[in-house]
Amino acid sequence: MTPSPAAAAPSVTFADLGLPVPLVQALRRDGIEAPFPIQAATVPDTLAGKDVLGRGPTGSGKTLAFGLPMLARLAGGAAKPGRPRGLVLVPTRELAAQIERALDEPALALGLRIASVVGGAPIKRQADRLARGVDLLIATPGRLQDLILQGSADLSDVLITALDEADHMADMGFLPQVTKLLDRTPKDGQRLLFSATLDGDVDKLVKRYLRSPVTHSTAPPSAAVATMSHHLLFVHKADKRDVVAEIASRDGLTILFVRTKHGADRLAKQLRAAGVAAGALHGGKAQNNRTRTLAAFADGSVPVLVTTDVAARGIHVDGISLVVHVDPPAEPKAYLHRAGRTARAGEDGVVVTLVTEVERTDVEKMTRKAGVDIEGVEVSPGDRRLAAITGARRPSGVPVTLPGATAVKSDGADERAASAGAKGNGRRGSAGAKSTGSRATTAAKSRGRAATAGTGSDGRRAAEATSGRRHTTGSTSHDETPSQGRRSRGNRSTTAAGRPPRAEGARSTESRSTATESARRSTADAHTTPSRRRTDTRDRIAPRSDGSAPAPRTRAGRRSADLTPTRDTTGQPRRRSSGQRRRPN
Repeated sequence: MTPSPAAAAPSVTFADLGLPVPLVQALRRDGIEAPFPIQAATVPDTLAGKDVLGRGPTGSGKTLAFGLPMLARLAGGAAKPGRPRGLVLVPTRELAAQIERALDEPALALGLRIASVVGGAPIKRQADRLARGVDLLIATPGRLQDLILQGSADLSDVLITALDEADHMADMGFLPQVTKLLDRTPKDGQRLLFSATLDGDVDKLVKRYLRSPVTHSTAPPSAAVATMSHHLLFVHKADKRDVVAEIASRDGLTILFVRTKHGADRLAKQLRAAGVAAGALHGGKAQNNRTRTLAAFADGSVPVLVTTDVAARGIHVDGISLVVHVDPPAEPKAYLHRAGRTARAGEDGVVVTLVTEVERTDVEKMTRKAGVDIEGVEVSPGDRRLAAITGARRPSGVPVTLPGATAVKSDGADERAASAGAKGNGRRGSAGAKSTGSRATTAAKSRGRAATAGTGSDGRRAAEATSGRRHTTGSTSHDETPSQGRRSRGNRSTTAAGRPPRAEGARSTESRSTATESARRSTADAHTTPSRRRTDTRDRIAPRSDGSAPAPRTRAGRRSADLTPTRDTTGQPRRRSSGQRRRPN
């Protein structure tokens, strides 16, 4: 839980507001003695069962303002499986996690069970958690709608509902889902709505779902916070990147706002290359990545966070001393929400906006509408005024690696090592195949020399003996018939090393070398492949026994007459050769 930014009054305590003693004791253990101004204003009305409309700047204590009285009203009851009794709707996963952490100890003190259901996490695990019973459910609209549609959640027992950051949910387009969820809650249930601004779509929610709400506002709709200072820094476009790097090199927690997800990733990468430990946070990141990055930023191990407007709404971290609008916001509301990340809990904070020449007029109008009317200052890399305002300094230039990125790189290295190992195995296998092919080629050359060594009948007998000889590998031998061209499956032999020998019919490209072809030509046996030696074999085709000319060869190397007819000219069945394939039907 976050300490109070400012006490409502020295004499007012949480016990005076009517909160149960166990809650007051839990707050005291966490060092919270006096209520926030927004809490002192809203807690009594919420405990009385009234609908409450509260507005206050970010960091003013809205979480405990609605969370504590909700827990107090739910105390003493028990939720049925899948049917929560209290509901808090939030726009982002990070905000849901922050609220759950803030209310965990107070809920435990009252014997209540709380849980959060958000997108990006396993839905089955969330459904199982709901099945065990949840008193106060914190949810993002999309994931809760999914759980309802699959029958894992039912809102008919909800006694009290709170909408936090309602304006942000409207900006993100969650309004249709929010209205559907509110329609599923009992019409006579209590409803609380808290927001930094109360206009536009938020006003529609108020009129439709809140009954005679009590309105509490603790701050004007502007960025005029006493502990927050604002500056416009006019920079040349060519200098902007260097200026950002110098600002990011400062001491202290710093948030850099950019317009797009790609821009956040690109800027964070550039800063790390310059020697700044910077992480990127946006909606395109996986939930575990976002959680890890935000935790590293909160503990200071990654002091610079580059983020977008959407993701930043879930950042509730104390101690952020500087907010930088690298890309100026498009509207005053966005400026207010960005600036609200600093000067929290009564601390000092600085907000600077980098403005190029073409943006100057629009940014000055926008800041005036946001309640900030200040003069800008021209800055450049190494400027003393830049250092005085932001604490900027020259980056080290030594590339840094984030703590969380080390594990990722290690995983990638493991994958690359496994790939290299597979390639190595492939190379070893290829080398083995080449070695086998080399041995086969040597043997073929020997057979060729043996076949051509004799003349006449002696040469033919030598060739026949070489072609049909018994092949021996290690201590086991098998016969290889010339008509097959490959050894039998059931007659596999084993090498001296315990591995089966390479099959002749599955020769690799190496075994079909020129030397093997030379040996085959010399033997002139049935192993000769006509298609591979088309020109040579065509010259040696002998005329048929009846004196007719042989049929022309096809592309496959066979005589076309052998492909279709199965009877000769006399009508007698023609015997197929062992190497001739039957024509498919």
